[in-house]
Amino acid sequence: GPCGANSVERKIYIPLNKTAPCVRLLNATHQVGCQSSISGDTGVIHVVEKEEDLRWVLLDGPHPPYMVLLDGSLFNRKVLLQLKGTSRVSGLAVAKAKPSPPQGFSPGLKCPNDGFGVYSEDYGPQYAHCNTTVWNPVGSGLSYEDFDFPIFLLEDANETEVIKQCYQDHNVPREGSGPEYPLCAMQLFSHMHAVTSTVTCMRRSSIQSTFSLNPEVVCDPLLDYNVWSTLQPINSSGKVDPKKEVILVATRIDSHSFFWNIAPGAESAVSSFVTHLAAAEALHKAPGVQSLPRNVMFTFFQGETFDYIGSSRMVYDMEKDKFPLRLSNIHSFIELNQVALRNNSVLWMHTDPVSRKNESIQTQVENLLETLSNSSAGANVTLQDVGYSQPLPPSSFQRFLRAKHIPGVVLSDHRASFHNRYYQSMYDTPENIHVEYPEGLSPEETLEYVTDTAKSLAEVATVVARALYQLAGGANDTSAIQADPKTVSRMLYGFLIKMNNSWFQSIIKPDIKVILGKCDVPQHYVAVSSPVNTTYLVQYVLANLTGTVVNLTKEECLNPEKNPNTEKDLYEYAWVQGSLDPNSTSRVPFCVRSTVRLSKALSPAFELRQWGSTEYSTWTESRWKDIRARIFLVASKELEMITLAVGIVILVFSLLATYFINAKADVLFSIPRDPGAVAY
Repeated sequence: GPCGANSVERKIYIPLNKTAPCVRLLNATHQVGCQSSISGDTGVIHVVEKEEDLRWVLLDGPHPPYMVLLDGSLFNRKVLLQLKGTSRVSGLAVAKAKPSPPQGFSPGLKCPNDGFGVYSEDYGPQYAHCNTTVWNPVGSGLSYEDFDFPIFLLEDANETEVIKQCYQDHNVPREGSGPEYPLCAMQLFSHMHAVTSTVTCMRRSSIQSTFSLNPEVVCDPLLDYNVWSTLQPINSSGKVDPKKEVILVATRIDSHSFFWNIAPGAESAVSSFVTHLAAAEALHKAPGVQSLPRNVMFTFFQGETFDYIGSSRMVYDMEKDKFPLRLSNIHSFIELNQVALRNNSVLWMHTDPVSRKNESIQTQVENLLETLSNSSAGANVTLQDVGYSQPLPPSSFQRFLRAKHIPGVVLSDHRASFHNRYYQSMYDTPENIHVEYPEGLSPEETLEYVTDTAKSLAEVATVVARALYQLAGGANDTSAIQADPKTVSRMLYGFLIKMNNSWFQSIIKPDIKVILGKCDVPQHYVAVSSPVNTTYLVQYVLANLTGTVVNLTKEECLNPEKNPNTEKDLYEYAWVQGSLDPNSTSRVPFCVRSTVRLSKALSPAFELRQWGSTEYSTWTESRWKDIRARIFLVASKELEMITLAVGIVILVFSLLATYFINAKADVLFSIPRDPGAVAY
C-alpha cells in the first residue's frame, strides 16, 4: 500500500524542506532564472568552500555530473558563469554566507529599470542608460541571467550540515583519487512550464484559454495592488475637481533577490515605506489639516522593481480617466527612496535637470527644495541639493515625468551611487540598516524597543511631514509636527523581523489573519497572486495610523452602504480584530474608518495585450508543478549494471520456468489413477 511505499522512500531519501528555488521569469524578449529537467536533476554532491575546490568539479572529479554545494561567499558572477559553461554540473545548492559578504553582493543590474524610466534618446540622452551615474556599481546582473540547471538556496543551517556530513562520510576524495561508492547525491526538482519570452508564453496561454476546455496556463503576469490614501477624503467613485491641487508622496513597497520569494528589502524598500507611513501619521495628527488649501496623497507602489509596474499603471489610469485624480491635479511630487544609510545625517534631494530648464518648473522646484530644507531645522537631518549635475536615481517619479512635467524631488541617503551594497539581494536584511536589539528581550519587548535606526527614520519622517504641511498651504508653526519613533520601531519589527506580532494581529481583519501565518521573516516580492502580505499589511498599518475608530456595529461596519451617514464614497471601513482583552483570550474588535484604498498594479501591457511592449513592464513568472530537493546514496554504475543484469537473468529464468511448468502442466499436475480401479 501507499504507507509501505512511503516508508521505503523515507529510508532511501532525506528531503530538504527549507529551500528557496531560483525560478524562471520572462519579459518581452528574454527568459531569465533557472530550471531543472522535467524529472529533476541529480548529481554527486561536492562541497565548494574555496575557489580551488572548483577544479575537482570542472576537471578532475571522476563522477560527473556534480551537484555543487557552494559557500555563499563564492556565489558571484565569475563562479556561476564558470559552472554555467560546463556539462559536468547538474545543479547548485547555495549556503547563505554569514556574515554578509563585506565586499557587497547585488544580483540586480548596475542600471536598475534601464529603458523604462524617463531618460531616453528623446529626453536627456546624456543621462540615459546610467551614462552619468552608475547607480548600483556592485550589481552583477545574475538575476537577469538564464541558467539551464536548478539553483536552490539552503535556508536552514542544520540541513546544510546534514548535506556536508553526508559528503564527509561518502564523497571526500581519498589521497587524490576518487571516493569509493556508495556516494552521496542530491536531486533538485524545479521544472518550469514557460519558455522563450512573455510574448511566447502569453500567446500559448491565450490559445489554450480560447480552444481548450481544460486550459493549461504556462505563465502569469507579475501583479498586485498599489496602496493609496489622502489627507482630506475624496470621492473615490467620482473625479477630483480639476482646480484642486494635490501633493503626491510616493515610495515603493517591493523588493527582489536571486531566489523566489526571498526579498527582505530592508534598505531598498522597507526603510522608505516605513518612513512614509510615519510621515502620514504625523501629518494626520497635526491640527487643522482637514482645511488646508491643498490635499496630500500618500501612495505606495507595488512591483516597482520590475520596470515600474505600479507607478506606470497609476499614470496610465490617470491618463485614461480611470482614477479619481488626473495628472493635472498633481501640484508636486515627493518620493522617498533608500533613506536608512545616511552619512552624517545628510539626506540628498534629487531633481530632474531636464524639466528644470522650463522656467515655471524651475521656480516650483526651487520652492520645493527650500521648503524641505527649512523643514529640517531643529531635526537631526541635513538636506542637501544634488544640483543639476546628475539625473534622477531609479524612481517611480520618472514614470510620472514621462507623462507630464511635474515639479518633484526624490529623497535618498546617497548622492551618487547607492550606499546599499546589497541592493535587491538576500543580504538586504535588518542588519544592513543596523536594526539591532539587546540580548534576552521577549518578542513583546523587542516589538516596543526603540532602535537607533527607528529614531533616525522618525527624524526623516518628521522633516517630510513638516514640509508637506507647508506645501499644502499650512501657515502655522510646524515644530509640533513630530513622527513617533515608537511607531517606526513597531513597523520595522513587523516588516523586517516578525510579521506575526501582537500589533499586526490587532490591526487586521479577522478573515485575513492567516497571512501572518507561521512565517517569521516577511518577504516583499510582488508575486503573481494578490494582494501579497506586504500590500495587506501596508494597507492596514496606514489605516490604523491615519484612520479613526468609529462607533459602528460589526454589521454596519461591514455594510456601510446601508447606513446613509457613513459617506461610503469618501471613506473605507474595516472591522479589525483589536487587541487581546487582558482578562481573557478573546479580542475586542472595532471599526476603523480611513481613506485608504487599493488600486491595480498590473502593467498596462497586459490590459492592452501588448506583450512585446517597450513602453510598459512585461514581466511574467513561469508556472511549475513541483519544487523540492532531497539527498540519498547512489551506488556505482557497475553495481547498478550487475543488479540490473541479475534481475534480468532472474526474470528470464522465471519466465522460462513458468513456460515449461505451464507446457507440462498435464504431466506435472495430472491426477493419479486409483490403484483399486479395474479396467474391463
